[in-house]
Amino acid sequence: MSGSPLRVGVTGVGSLGFHHARLYAADPAVHLVGVHDARPERAAQVAAQVGTTAYSSFEALLADVEAVSVVVPTPAHHAVGVAALRAGRHVLMEKPLAASIEEAEALVAAAEAGGVLLQTGHVERFNRAVRAAAPYLTAPRFIESDRIAPFGIRGSDVAVILDLMIHDLDLVLALVRERVVDVRASGIGVITPHVDIATARIEFASGAVANLTASRLARERLRKLRIFQSNGYFSLDLATGTGEFLRLRPDAAAALAHDAVPDLATVVERVPLDAPEGEPLALELGNFARAARGLEPVVVSGRDGLEALRLAFRVIEAMELRAVPA
Repeated sequence: MSGSPLRVGVTGVGSLGFHHARLYAADPAVHLVGVHDARPERAAQVAAQVGTTAYSSFEALLADVEAVSVVVPTPAHHAVGVAALRAGRHVLMEKPLAASIEEAEALVAAAEAGGVLLQTGHVERFNRAVRAAAPYLTAPRFIESDRIAPFGIRGSDVAVILDLMIHDLDLVLALVRERVVDVRASGIGVITPHVDIATARIEFASGAVANLTASRLARERLRKLRIFQSNGYFSLDLATGTGEFLRLRPDAAAALAHDAVPDLATVVERVPLDAPEGEPLALELGNFARAARGLEPVVVSGRDGLEALRLAFRVIEAMELRAVPA
């Protein structure tokens, strides 16, 4: 990156915010000015670990930076984000963009009014498996997603749709790039007052369909994405960043026409999927820093985050309608 390092701060240095600070501190294109947290002792601890300054107030941090990662709890996204954007600072807002559509719209409007960057932290766009599949993706017709995890306090202040499923809602919107015409969903809360396990069916204008499941009640973690299109099938393991593409061979139609029970190898070829190594969060933060300097487009814009949030609330609304007694 040309020019001086981008002066960046992090507000909210819990488990995820710590990694924002860690990666910024290791990036020579960025100068991590400092960190802030509602718990001063936590800010001091993280600052000591990554070699930066702990700020006693968010306002003081804003005064010294050009850009900020906002990794505070979702209900605070709007207030913190608007303050930063109105101060003329570029903002990377962790997902979900906000706690409501109205708050998300206000964030997007503030960024556009101030001529500053608003990026949404949908880190799965930078997953190695997703990046490796991208050159072969054409027009997905059917998508299946399973995202399950053990229960944790972080994210439990919102429904699992806003905590976990929103990653896959964003991916589905980015993959299909069509208007959503129908949403059906069901879910239940078990541990929290919010929905903890949910399933959704999303239908697009072309007839493409996505079936998504998200749960924070599992004993183990699983992040699988399966994508079907006219010429083949992708199986992606987002947890490991690996996957495969089973593609129809060019002469598959002829083979099928002449053989009622063909050997699968005669009609399908396995295409290796590979992409450069890279920690997804590091790639996301690098994109943020370069986009803030105008060196490359932002991968996940504030508007992208808004559209993912709109779809998430459609899922929640469909779930609530289903729950209403006849």
